[in-house]
Amino acid sequence: MMKSLMLSATARAMLQDAVDGLSLPEKSLKPKWLYDNRGSALFEQITGLPEYYPTRTEAAILTAHAGRLAGLVPKDGALVELGSGASIKTRTLLDAGDHFGAYVPIDISAEFLNQTARDLSLRYPRMTVAPVVGDFTGPISLPDAVRTLPKVGFFPGSTIGNLAPPLAQGLLAHARGWPNVEGFILGVDLVKDPRTLVAAYDDAQGVTAAFIGNILRRLNAEAGATFDLAAFRYKASWDAARARIDMQLISTRRQSVRIGGQTIDFARDEPIHVSAARKFTRDSLSHLVGSAGWTVGDILTDPEDRFAVALLVPTP
Repeated sequence: MMKSLMLSATARAMLQDAVDGLSLPEKSLKPKWLYDNRGSALFEQITGLPEYYPTRTEAAILTAHAGRLAGLVPKDGALVELGSGASIKTRTLLDAGDHFGAYVPIDISAEFLNQTARDLSLRYPRMTVAPVVGDFTGPISLPDAVRTLPKVGFFPGSTIGNLAPPLAQGLLAHARGWPNVEGFILGVDLVKDPRTLVAAYDDAQGVTAAFIGNILRRLNAEAGATFDLAAFRYKASWDAARARIDMQLISTRRQSVRIGGQTIDFARDEPIHVSAARKFTRDSLSHLVGSAGWTVGDILTDPEDRFAVALLVPTP
């Protein structure tokens, strides 16, 4: 009990989510807890891997259409990015115009976010950089300095595909409710050859395996859990019926783990579902955004039609 009282608020929330998810018949952990400073750095490393086509493909689309995309933000308006990470792609838009009044990066990893915000403030001294530490899957309170500004949302990387459909719909609906929101730029990965998809999430260097395994390391380090990291292996697989990649940690033996004062038993080969990456067709994308109060105004793709950047406008 004393150890529990000494946990940070973040660790307590992570621990409760873990206990709840691991107590289900089909064990799961919430992927948002992958992103501490180490997890964020690992994900940035993933984006440069040869197998991981989404980042470079989306970056090429953003570069090719940078002027148009930057122009969606009115003069002195705000660009609000969900899950901003290192804000690498965002710089393509910021460099394409000097008319931005503010940039609001939103991310759950405070240390990583604040360092990025400091770097951006030096690079773009005319623009207000107002970071928000928070979980973008829930309602976000925007800073007072930007609440009344005209604004455009930015959610690249097909991260929308990592959310369960109700959460994805809720996120877009929350953004639709921002004051003076005029548009939303959404990156989505498209359905394609399953071999290409699986390789993107199970790289030869094992970086993705380390990234997914980071959630167990965090639970040990921050919440006092007793996971044997060597007793879990990583698996990525394609679920055609749900059009998604599933990312799991598989117990390699029968074992028991202590966490939050409870004992969680694992059978050999029992999985923990950590993350899913949904892929979209034009029809499934239109259905998702339409349910949240948006309309697809245009879709920008690469020549091979692997990835899409959708320009959303508020449905009247």
